[in-house]
Amino acid sequence: MALRLAQEADLDLVEVAPNSKPPVVKIMDYGKFKYEAAQKAKEARRNQANTVLKEVRFRLKIEAHDYTTKLKRAEGFLQAGDKVKAMILFRGREQSRPEQGVRLLRKFAEDVAEFGTVESNPTIDGRNMVMVIAPHKNKSEVKTEQNAQRAANKEAARQARSATGTESDDASAAEPAPAE
Repeated sequence: MALRLAQEADLDLVEVAPNSKPPVVKIMDYGKFKYEAAQKAKEARRNQANTVLKEVRFRLKIEAHDYTTKLKRAEGFLQAGDKVKAMILFRGREQSRPEQGVRLLRKFAEDVAEFGTVESNPTIDGRNMVMVIAPHKNKSEVKTEQNAQRAANKEAARQARSATGTESDDASAAEPAPAE
C-alpha cells in the first residue's frame, strides 16, 4: 500500500529507521534524503573536536616571571579544552633532588586548579618529571560556547549597523540640499 502511495505521488519510499520493529518508512525524494544525511554527517564532523595534549616545559630553577608566563600559557590551553603536560627538565645534580620538582609541579597544579584538574601525578621519566592536567570543560563544550558567542557578537554588530544606518539616513533627509 505504501509503495502504491509513493508511486502515485511520484516519490520514493525511503526506509528511515531500519532497525525498529516494524521498520519505519517515509514517502519522500531519495536524493533529498541522501543530501540531508550527508549534510548532517558533515556538520557532526565539523563540530567534533579532538583534545590535544599541549606541553609546558620548566627547568627546576625557573624565575618568577618565566613561571607566570608558562602558567598563563597553560591556562590558555586549558580554557581552550586541551590537556596540558607539565614537564620539568633536570640537568646534572638537579636529578638528585626530585622532591623539588614534585613541589614545583604541585604548586603549578594549585595555580591552574581553576581551569583543570590533575589527571596523572608527577612521575619521573628519565631526566624529566611529568604531570598531566585535564581541563574542566572538554573541547566540544568550549567549541559550542565559542560558536554561540560568535553568533551573538555577529547579531549585536548587525543590530548596531542597522541602528546607525537608520540614524544616518534620517540625518541626511533632514538637511536641506545645498543652494547653487
